[in-house]
Amino acid sequence: MRPTIPDTQTVEAVIVGAGMVGLTLAQALACAGIEVAVIDRTDPASFTDAAFDGRTSAVAAASARVLDGIGLWRDLAPRACPIDTIRVSDGDALMFLHFDHAEVGADPLGHILENRDIRGSLLEKAAASPRIAIYAPANIEVTTRDRGGATIALDDGRAIRARVILACDGRGSGYRRAAGIPAAEWRYDQSSFVCAIAHERPHGNIAHERFLPGGPFAILPLHDLEEPVAGPAGPLRHASSIVWSEGNNLVPAIRDFDDDSFTAELAQRIGGFLGDIALAGPRWVHPLGLSHAIRYIDQRLALVGDAAHAIHPIAGQGLNMGIRDVAALAEVIVDARRLGRDIGDPDILADYERWRRFDNMLLAVVTDNLTRLFSNDIAPVRVARDLGMGVVNATPAARRFSMRHAMGLVGDLPRLVRGEAL
Repeated sequence: MRPTIPDTQTVEAVIVGAGMVGLTLAQALACAGIEVAVIDRTDPASFTDAAFDGRTSAVAAASARVLDGIGLWRDLAPRACPIDTIRVSDGDALMFLHFDHAEVGADPLGHILENRDIRGSLLEKAAASPRIAIYAPANIEVTTRDRGGATIALDDGRAIRARVILACDGRGSGYRRAAGIPAAEWRYDQSSFVCAIAHERPHGNIAHERFLPGGPFAILPLHDLEEPVAGPAGPLRHASSIVWSEGNNLVPAIRDFDDDSFTAELAQRIGGFLGDIALAGPRWVHPLGLSHAIRYIDQRLALVGDAAHAIHPIAGQGLNMGIRDVAALAEVIVDARRLGRDIGDPDILADYERWRRFDNMLLAVVTDNLTRLFSNDIAPVRVARDLGMGVVNATPAARRFSMRHAMGLVGDLPRLVRGEAL
């Protein structure tokens, strides 16, 4: 049984936000012998509830290596559905992109996991670690940062003293705002509907990304259901996750559809290749936007994951960007500590910012341009983009580079991404 947390605790790092990125960072640091505290205002038990948000994540090959390196992937692998092939198409155009994992190696291009499964495994690891203290649900009352360290006071009288605050508190990060760090941000005129479906025919571990005038429409493979869902002609056991981006002018009407009408709209967009379909759970709608912090660091503070950057789900890279942040930040912190340096030193945090900011900004620009390029039905633009896809698909070197980039295996890679220990 975990000992009672004292009224005042001193740790080396305090992580604000017990989401997937925050807990992954906590586990990475703890594995290297660094004591951390994690604070979140939400009860962690709610994170694994099926009704929490219903989302799934595409875990790229690089992210799977990171999770393996911190002792998590063994637990997640049985629940992770591999992506062996990605098919990208522009509506009903003849040109398309076909990415086959066999062109770049034996490993899948990535895996699809339910977010609640990732959170559940992370929470179990954190609860079992003597180097991780979790304060949740807990409300932060006052934060002070100075040249010697940082102190967070909670509204129940407890306090945590640390060398550095690692803010993993999401795209609306209170710590980013409190530090006066500006962010380039805007809302798209789109929202995404998220749900799971059961279907008659197997998906073959193929992920589909279809560009429709209202926005991207993704069909992501999941493991077969343990309990089949009743379909029009019998039980349905195969399953996929749907991420359907649509213009906000249509969102209210679609949101108010009953399940039968919503399923009929899905079936029109999917086509018949999966056979009969049925909803396999609740459905959610999420507004879409982009944000990117002008800088990632301040005195005794680093922004990580969505606190630093949040992008459109068009390429399924949001969580992967955050996990690469974790791998880079954990590496610079662990290396500094081994040299006896202060892990909250501005030079240490600047190394993290230099390592990650350009890569994240580039991906944000690329996904933003893709969203704008494909979320329309202007004939000349559509012809140009379809020809571009056809050229990439017909060029093996371009295909392989695109796949390795999507897998997170391009660029200056942290040790965890390379499959090495911290």
